[in-house]
Amino acid sequence: MIQKLATVLLLTALIAACSKNALTGKKQLTLLPEAELQNMAVAEYQSFLSKNKVVAVSGNRDAEMVRRVGQRITKAVEDYYAEKGMSDKLTGFKWEYNLVDDKAVNAWCMPGGKIVVYTGILPITQNEAALAAVMGHEVSHALLQHGNQRMSQGLLASVGQVALAVAVANKPQETQNLFLGAYGAGAQVGILLPFSRKHELQADQYGLIWTAMAGYNPQEAVGLWERMEKASAGQSPPEFMSTHPSEGRRIAEIEKFMPEAMKYYRPVNTPAKK
Repeated sequence: MIQKLATVLLLTALIAACSKNALTGKKQLTLLPEAELQNMAVAEYQSFLSKNKVVAVSGNRDAEMVRRVGQRITKAVEDYYAEKGMSDKLTGFKWEYNLVDDKAVNAWCMPGGKIVVYTGILPITQNEAALAAVMGHEVSHALLQHGNQRMSQGLLASVGQVALAVAVANKPQETQNLFLGAYGAGAQVGILLPFSRKHELQADQYGLIWTAMAGYNPQEAVGLWERMEKASAGQSPPEFMSTHPSEGRRIAEIEKFMPEAMKYYRPVNTPAKK
């Protein structure tokens, strides 16, 4: 798979260094073919699940909640893309949602909709709508191809565009580590590439829309980030915060996005807060 990625990557780099994102309509640096990253995600996701304690959905309210929220966020995304005539942009997405028993305050989404939520983040989300805001945010990173951009930048910084394909082919472990770091699952290999503030705000903006379309009140995102900041006060920030700016201005920016998100909000019944 790595050799195949190297061949396709070389052709891609020769043709163009930028592609247009379906959501933003803007060009971005994505040297790595998204289809190949989705293939990598399938393997890395299964590897991660096999090495960590996945909470079974049957009989566990938290795991059931993660699955339910994931399904509703997925439907929101698919409906939005269908309305915009962009359903083809979701080709290759095979959504999965898993809760992992881990105290880390973390969540992430790999290409193709491979989502993990850590149990450690649930005491901070506290309710289903706030969890939807977290998952919507992480899904947005995948849809906006932010991980692809981080990987592309990391590879270019290391070897330069000319040697990019050679590096991917000859250094599979480094490429794997860079992949894990780019998608927020890289703590175990000592790599975690930070998102830019621009990326964070984009993920916030669209994450609020998915949250609202899924029937959850997007205003819960404000309380979520207030609790997230409080959780990191006076100590090392949670892993989820290590790639997410925590300054108060972020909440102000979220509130600016709120009127747009609320246009999509149609409340539905959800289980009572525990």
